[in-house]
Amino acid sequence: MPSADAMNESESARNDLKNGLDDATQIRKEKFRLRDAVTQVMKMQKERDSDAHQTLRSYLGNVHGQGNNSLRSMRVMEHPPNTGVIYVMDRASRKGWTPMDESWGNFGQGAPEVGHIPNAPDKPRTISMQDDEFEYAPTAGIKPLREAVAKLYNESYRKGKNSQYTWENVCIVPGGRAGLTRIAAAIGDTNVGFFLPDYTAYEQLLTIFKRFVPIPTPLRTQDFHIPPHYLRQEITERGLGVVVCSNPANPTGQVVCGPALKEWIAIARECKTVLVMDEFYSHYIYGNHKNELGKTVSAAEFIEDVNKDPVIMLNGLTKNWRLPGWRCCWIVGPKDFISSMSSAGSFLDGGTNHPLQVAAIPLLDPQRVLHDAKALQTHFLTKRNYVISRLGKMNLPVLPPKGTFYIWLDVSPLPEPLNNGLGFFEKALDYKVIIVPGIFFDINPGRRRELFESPFHHYVRLSFGPPMEQLEKGLDGIEQMLRDIGWLVTGDMPAEEKGDRGHGGDA
Repeated sequence: MPSADAMNESESARNDLKNGLDDATQIRKEKFRLRDAVTQVMKMQKERDSDAHQTLRSYLGNVHGQGNNSLRSMRVMEHPPNTGVIYVMDRASRKGWTPMDESWGNFGQGAPEVGHIPNAPDKPRTISMQDDEFEYAPTAGIKPLREAVAKLYNESYRKGKNSQYTWENVCIVPGGRAGLTRIAAAIGDTNVGFFLPDYTAYEQLLTIFKRFVPIPTPLRTQDFHIPPHYLRQEITERGLGVVVCSNPANPTGQVVCGPALKEWIAIARECKTVLVMDEFYSHYIYGNHKNELGKTVSAAEFIEDVNKDPVIMLNGLTKNWRLPGWRCCWIVGPKDFISSMSSAGSFLDGGTNHPLQVAAIPLLDPQRVLHDAKALQTHFLTKRNYVISRLGKMNLPVLPPKGTFYIWLDVSPLPEPLNNGLGFFEKALDYKVIIVPGIFFDINPGRRRELFESPFHHYVRLSFGPPMEQLEKGLDGIEQMLRDIGWLVTGDMPAEEKGDRGHGGDA
């Protein structure tokens, strides 16, 4: 057994090594700070100073302010703004990216990998159709699928509770956006609150419908968490009749669950404020202990009366079942609200694909869902840990996500122009890497703000939804980019550690 002196010397050596590495990192950061100070007079402060920002503004639909995006051919028509994923994929295609080009690392993907993952149940490969499936389906969906959704929620979240969901509490919709649009069409004259950052499609949703007033609340805490007292404060001080929120949150990956979520529901009930809970990432949970593997999150767990509590939930096959191409999703809420969703669907979208509704029914068997969620959480946790590890070794601060398959990355420590999301994104394209700039998650109805005034312009979102091979290529590209600008030097990231894919740990 080593002597106490030898052990102290070994510990001292380890501390010296750690301090030496820390000192090297600080010296490198200080070098960039000094350079930035010297060039302060040239520092980019406005959109006009940034080529990346001017490129974004050049796309029709992204011109600053209302009324400036009219179509040339028809001035009474306006082009809607580009969502983040559409914009970044268009820019990537102009740099040579194609869906079949495997040399790119696509962190911009807003969907999970769809192939088989270890220990997951197989997905259906063929569909056998009956004659009645050639007919239109009801705008609220076919009854057997609505019953299957109600059964899943009751068995997953409402065991032992008197108030249970039935098929009348469920509306089937052709995708999450279609569901959100139906909900927005039913909102009357009220204030609608939403937290920033959040899902990019909310911007168009909150812009198109003019009956309600959208009121944003930027989250300025480092962890982007929304405690119950803050929700109550926003509702009461701003007079919010509706609050729209993704949980788990896109893009930050933070989750409201357990007692905090229970209090959220109680606040909504007490204040008579409608909570619209976007739960499309509710199976991507990474805080569970091993004995809770497969546990998912939903507001349904804490609702007292399914027909009285003012809570609406959206979910679907898109993310949690890894079937984005099916466009088969659902809204769950009080019966009278679901009736209004059926009426809204009759003039907005016409309803969901009939054959795929039938094919979806066996996929909602509660035991199959649990089996699939266990495999999903194990697989995506490994990918999450790998990406966090690689970014950490590149001296980039990471807020570990507790849910979703996104990393919300702060690039402000980097030198210009990589210290803002658009600049980082444009430079990364040269290394065949696709990410989404953070400004796209600054929901800004009417495009009133300058991009540099966004509180999230120095963030980017990285998706670990794609297969591991794409993640490796993307991280290799980012690492090379940082080496080329001098942010990383030889020895910062030992080669033998690059291939470390992390480990499962607690899900």
